[in-house]
Amino acid sequence: MKRVVILGSTGSIGTQTLDVIRQYKDEFEVVGLACNSNILLLQKQIQEFKPKYVAVSDEKAAQRLPKGDFTLFDGDLAITSLCTVECDILLNALVGIEGLSPTITALKFGTTIALANKETLVTGGDIVMKLAKDNNIDILPVDSEHSAIWQCLDFNKDKKIDKILLTASGGAFRGKTKDEIKNLRAQDALKHPTWNMGNKVTIDSATLMNKGLEVIEAMHLFNMSPKDIEIIVHKESIVHSMIQYKDGSIIGQLSYPDMKLPIQVALNYPKRGDYLFSPLSFKDLTLHFETADLETFPCLKIALDVAAKRGLAPTIMNAANEELVQLYLKDKIKFYDISDNIQKALDKFASEDSLTLFNIQRVDYDVREFIKKSI
Repeated sequence: MKRVVILGSTGSIGTQTLDVIRQYKDEFEVVGLACNSNILLLQKQIQEFKPKYVAVSDEKAAQRLPKGDFTLFDGDLAITSLCTVECDILLNALVGIEGLSPTITALKFGTTIALANKETLVTGGDIVMKLAKDNNIDILPVDSEHSAIWQCLDFNKDKKIDKILLTASGGAFRGKTKDEIKNLRAQDALKHPTWNMGNKVTIDSATLMNKGLEVIEAMHLFNMSPKDIEIIVHKESIVHSMIQYKDGSIIGQLSYPDMKLPIQVALNYPKRGDYLFSPLSFKDLTLHFETADLETFPCLKIALDVAAKRGLAPTIMNAANEELVQLYLKDKIKFYDISDNIQKALDKFASEDSLTLFNIQRVDYDVREFIKKSI
């Protein structure tokens, strides 16, 4: 029986992970759950799955959690502490750069990581991948696109290919012009046509920043140059990504947009699961593919430039984006203020310093303060 720890158990990916585990009751044991402050849902999860360890990063929220037959970690170091407990696989479904430090801690303790937190590799990819390689630890992708690539490679990340074809839904504003988009608010951007995701990821999908982050993620996971990762807009979200061999052959992974499938693939690795969540039918199925519009969606162009620079540039971009997305969700800025102010942050802050966890955390803090004072 695999022992599982879930970081971000009350979020979109966390709750879907527990949906998967419900179908494999004899194969997985939930030994740890972590959240920020959603105590009501966490309490229900504890009652059902009976974990040995619980982490709540919001100390005041933790005080509302009734005592039970589990060890409680609370406060700023709660989630990092949970990463030190013995388990077979840790699924990191945290949102934002908060996922980086727990990933590093878990790797140092020799734990296999199922990674649904983009920012871990966006900001600290070189550090994380080296640590995983040096300790011979697997990082299993949970993002649907990276899971698709991994499956197309038959779980062999070292397989030589010509390029990755990374698909994008296009988000809520696909096909619209700049004039049509410029005054649209967050409530419009949150109407994703195919996926049901958390607010931050859904806004990133509307700006196409999400796809830029995924290029950086794929670059690290599969040891590819960003110039060998091609983005294709595919509105149906059926083809989750493809790989192309040097002879021109293309292999893709297809399924309905349901995150439970890539979660199931990661949890069951190296075997494939056998539970059928969303069977795909080709009857009346029509697929469309388009080139990404970098002019209408400048966040993607910024991310591709940053991917080529590496170093601390992705951290600067990510910190600015996280703060700006929150402002957009509160209707305090407009859509194109996001890309404009990300570029201002990149122009202001140096990205040449050495890539260390300290420097990542330092520049992340400085950029956030800059954005808060600027807007």
